[in-house]
Amino acid sequence: MWLLLLTYQLTSLLLVQGQSGCIGHSTFRSPASSDMEVFCGSQTIDLHILLCPVYFNGYNESLLSLNSQHSNQQCKGTPDWTADPPVVKFNFSITETGITTCASKLTVTQEAGTGVFADFSTVQFINISGMVCSKDPSTGAITYHQEVMYQFSCRYPLQYLVNNTQMSVSGVNLAVKDNNGSFISTLSMGLYSDENYSSMLRVPAGGLELKTRIFVQVKASNLTNRFNVLLDRCYATLSPFPINTTSYDLFVGCNRDGQTVMGTNGQQQEARFSFETFRFIHGSEEHVSTYYVHCATRLCVSTFCPTLIQNCSSNTSLRRRRSADDNQGTTVSDMATISSGPISIRLGPGYLTAPGGPQQGQASSTVVAVSVVAGIVGIICLTLVAFIIYHIYKPNLSFNKSILNE
Repeated sequence: MWLLLLTYQLTSLLLVQGQSGCIGHSTFRSPASSDMEVFCGSQTIDLHILLCPVYFNGYNESLLSLNSQHSNQQCKGTPDWTADPPVVKFNFSITETGITTCASKLTVTQEAGTGVFADFSTVQFINISGMVCSKDPSTGAITYHQEVMYQFSCRYPLQYLVNNTQMSVSGVNLAVKDNNGSFISTLSMGLYSDENYSSMLRVPAGGLELKTRIFVQVKASNLTNRFNVLLDRCYATLSPFPINTTSYDLFVGCNRDGQTVMGTNGQQQEARFSFETFRFIHGSEEHVSTYYVHCATRLCVSTFCPTLIQNCSSNTSLRRRRSADDNQGTTVSDMATISSGPISIRLGPGYLTAPGGPQQGQASSTVVAVSVVAGIVGIICLTLVAFIIYHIYKPNLSFNKSILNE
């Protein structure tokens, strides 16, 4: 009883002090929806609410909280009387803990892909919403206070704008367990030589043979269980960077190269596929061709991932094919792109490069060919010599034979 009385007295004191600071101010009026500013940041969501309308309705900052969590001090706002006009500030992180602490709501929506996503499946968005509610200070059976309620929401695309310096689109903290990282920092690509993904691929100095099957795994570590990894597109380029250059699609959505075999995709925090090695026609005069594999990767909420994976057996599936010289869409800027190391392919089994030496395989073939030709020429020459000698000595042999007969 004494605690309630003390709380009421403190509230009354704050109201008197607040009203004295707000009386005469242009914002000392009834609340309106425009009284709140919402800042959807990359790490936190910040709310700024005008204080004077709150005091005008008989409340103060201590009676406001996020989603009616009045007993949780973490859900309270901080008044700023130095601002003009005065405001009360709320702030919470967009990590799962920050969202659930004050009972904010997180929902996932899906939209058809546009722009660089036109070739892919639908795109997911995360919507974080809630409200700032007032608590009536009245202790009796009735009240004359009108409830104050401000609703807010922030919408984040569940893909990431990644460049060489920073993460530019928010939402990553919802997925990454430690908030010091980013989605791209959790990704890794491994190349394997077996279907069990147990033996890492070793590329010899002379390069791999054509049609060698390579098993690719893109894995995300340190993610929350809410998300899985989805590969929208994987392609090879002559450049180690996913830039606009000569490229060849291993797969885009349902459309894939005839030698590409899809494995797990969108079902776990790792995605897998395999392909047979090939050579780019560009630079075919070289004995060893080197290229790199890049995968445009994004997250999907585990419960929604199956709806994002296109039904590749359907005739209505989008099937667009880009040629190796088509530069459009090579850079997927609004999702994380992970790249492999160099993959070297040799022209054929005879082209083996010795360290620091010439093309020994080619030289050996040349020596064999020359030897065979020399042998054939030698046989022909011997035959000709024998033929000439025979015809030279044939008359003499006939004359001698006639003398003996006499």
